[in-house]
Amino acid sequence: MPPDSSSPSTVIWMTLGLVATLLTSSWLTRCKRLPLPPGPPKLPLVGNLLNFPSKFQWKQYTEWSKEYKSDIIHLDVAGTSIIVLSSSEATEALLEKRASIYSDRPQLPMVNELMGWGFNIAMMKYGDEWRTQRRLFNQALNVRASRQYKPQQLVGTHALLEQLLMSPDNFLLHLRQMAGRLIMSVAYGIDVLPANDPYVTLAHEAINTFSLACVPGLYLVDSFPILKHIPWWFPGAGFKRQAGEWLKLSRAMLELPFAETKRQMASGIYPSSFAADSLQTLRDSKTDSYYQEHHIQATAGTMFIGGADTTVSSLSTFILAMLVNPDAQKKAQAEIDSVTGGKHLPSFDDYSEAAMPYVAALVKEVMRWENVAPSGAPHLVTVEDEFRGFRIPAGSVVIGNAWAILHDEVMYPEPHTFKPERFLLNGQINTAVKNPDVAFGAGRRLCPGRHLALSAIWITVVSILATFNISKAVDEDGKIIEPTQEFFSGLISSPLPFKCSITPRSKEAVELIRAAIKEDLGR
Repeated sequence: MPPDSSSPSTVIWMTLGLVATLLTSSWLTRCKRLPLPPGPPKLPLVGNLLNFPSKFQWKQYTEWSKEYKSDIIHLDVAGTSIIVLSSSEATEALLEKRASIYSDRPQLPMVNELMGWGFNIAMMKYGDEWRTQRRLFNQALNVRASRQYKPQQLVGTHALLEQLLMSPDNFLLHLRQMAGRLIMSVAYGIDVLPANDPYVTLAHEAINTFSLACVPGLYLVDSFPILKHIPWWFPGAGFKRQAGEWLKLSRAMLELPFAETKRQMASGIYPSSFAADSLQTLRDSKTDSYYQEHHIQATAGTMFIGGADTTVSSLSTFILAMLVNPDAQKKAQAEIDSVTGGKHLPSFDDYSEAAMPYVAALVKEVMRWENVAPSGAPHLVTVEDEFRGFRIPAGSVVIGNAWAILHDEVMYPEPHTFKPERFLLNGQINTAVKNPDVAFGAGRRLCPGRHLALSAIWITVVSILATFNISKAVDEDGKIIEPTQEFFSGLISSPLPFKCSITPRSKEAVELIRAAIKEDLGR
């Protein structure tokens, strides 16, 4: 029976609904009258397309922020509204405190559709599919679950030390091998080859293309999605031909290791891993599960992406930092020696800010100095919003400029100097100095694999410092080779290849490495 429209309760609810509608309409009208945040001048139709930086966007964003004296600026790239946040206050206010409307991702047809990265939860639209995969990811790599992988991290680190003994000039390749070994084991239960592993090579090539193409505004097809339908042979469709080649890499990265896990399971002999354990749970489930096989495949693929190159970027940045800051290296080595006495290699039993505060500060500074994702993955605001008297148009791409935040001269004096001491007070970690957590993203899009990444970075840093000296290389004439300190420009920023000298600190250090390898092989 329908409710009586003349009853008091119905009248009250109708009145409240009308008032809410009027208030919302009034608020939206007011928002549209507000000015946009400041930013560089825009040309008709194309906006900032012609002065949009093609490389190192985060640095230009920071310069514009200083020029217009605002930590929130606005760009228009051929009709795509872009909001850049260059302070921790603005980032926290919008991406964290208003996460319900700032947690979506832009469409990015180039990356997600043409290049086939739509399975990656880091770039996926906010919704049920994202929540399902995020839940799977969190269950596998939360703080507690990540601890089970410490033995694998330790074994991988010992293998890295041995490789540095044998061929130190190939340190970047060894770092990539170690990171690939860990994530392939965790995600798929696959043992990679000691060198030139095809899975590790595939990941490196695929992620480079992903990193390059993720920059908002770089491809016109992201502003005009209709362009994705033009034929590959059409004049000006070079992006389409390029995407076709890069698509092969993303598909291989998603499908090949997952197929190998399923092959191992079919044989009846397989190690524990995220993919195998999740598949087995799904098959054993007597009721409908919240996830299906394609969720497992996509989540494992995201792990592969997230763990393969980001850890390598942080560790190669660490090597570069030690190369140009020998005093920091010596201080860290002295602290490590005071804990181990040079009698054993560091282990996770030593993983404590209280036990090694300088090393903890050094790792924080590595994350801050040249952070892995300087401009972060782009967010998208789903509704019209207002902030500090500025209008934030619905559908705007919102960028948390992590590089600007981590180089804030007030928060981090002398921001371009590598100085672990900034995180210390009276020899212990200074809790008043903000942690560089923004390096892992913000809000509901915070990197779910950060716990595994941080422990892998710590054990690798402390183990290398315990056993090796890192110094500048010399050429054939005995002249010192100065590192260029140049970085790759993309969503993931890494040092470009550089030369350095990595030598054992002592004969005892060499013996400790060999003893650790022998013990690992005997397990």
